[in-house]
Amino acid sequence: MRILLVDKRFPEETDIERKVIGSTGEYDHYKSAEEVPEAAWRTADAIQTFRNSKFVNDMAMAGKLENCRIIVRGGVGYDNLDLQALGARGIAVCNVPDYGTTEVADHAMALFLALRRGVATYHDALRSDPVAGWRYQDAPCVQRLRGRRFGIVGLGRIGTATARRARAFDMEVLFYDPLLPNGVDLATGYTRVGSTQALFESVDAVSLHTPLNDETERMVNTDLLARMSEGAVLLNTSRGAVVDIDAVYRALKDGSLGGAALDVLPDEPADIGHPLIEAYMAREPWLDGRLILSPHAAFYSFEGNNDLRRKCVETIVAYIAEGQLRNCVNSNWLAAD
Repeated sequence: MRILLVDKRFPEETDIERKVIGSTGEYDHYKSAEEVPEAAWRTADAIQTFRNSKFVNDMAMAGKLENCRIIVRGGVGYDNLDLQALGARGIAVCNVPDYGTTEVADHAMALFLALRRGVATYHDALRSDPVAGWRYQDAPCVQRLRGRRFGIVGLGRIGTATARRARAFDMEVLFYDPLLPNGVDLATGYTRVGSTQALFESVDAVSLHTPLNDETERMVNTDLLARMSEGAVLLNTSRGAVVDIDAVYRALKDGSLGGAALDVLPDEPADIGHPLIEAYMAREPWLDGRLILSPHAAFYSFEGNNDLRRKCVETIVAYIAEGQLRNCVNSNWLAAD
């Protein structure tokens, strides 16, 4: 068994991965997909990738993955991989859906609290001037949390973990998820709504926990944002392209959106030429305390990284060595051996 890691992202040695593999195979690793020699592509039985999924997909479509039976995306999202085409080639595509569930849910609530309790605003003001900045009134998004309505788009693993945290702050939780069966609302005690429009109209905050696909790309647009109540805030720890960032800019600028906290952006790193990012960097007064950004970091913790590395290789070994397919996201198209 030969495993190929095409974008080694951790400075540590590959001790975690090699411990899982043991004596059952070889582990080739490169810092970027561009560095991988053609022979490595052709001889790999399995591909492990973190951020170079599109490159891997291109190699598969070019017929370079001659021996590959499985691709494991080190993360939850897999939108850069052509699931149907890879399945037709007999290549299973798997993700690691459970490595950072609690971290992302924690981060979503941290962003929410930073807005609703003014933490980021106070920090910036006091760092600039500890005397003149000693003013609690200057955080524009502060509200009492108890009794507020917290909305979630996508009540999967992370969405559910976030909902539990929101409930712990004595908020009512509403959710929209058309993929869940009837009765989930009864089992969880959360209120189900039938559309994104109804959700955005009904809550004081919306947290996004949905994958990126044709249906969700730019789903959060001008129409949805205009439906939010005065002072409502938007949280995104899912995929940047789920949100129309132009619409966010306009809604923040005209005041129809109270605040936004974004861990992900359509272009990463941030596009410094976009008017929203320009206003953020310039600390324009109309945006003070109303926009928080973090660098696609919601998943991150030392423990989570170790889990991710281990679970990636465990998924590969289980399939190649034992015939057990875990967390396969293209089973509908996977060609029979």
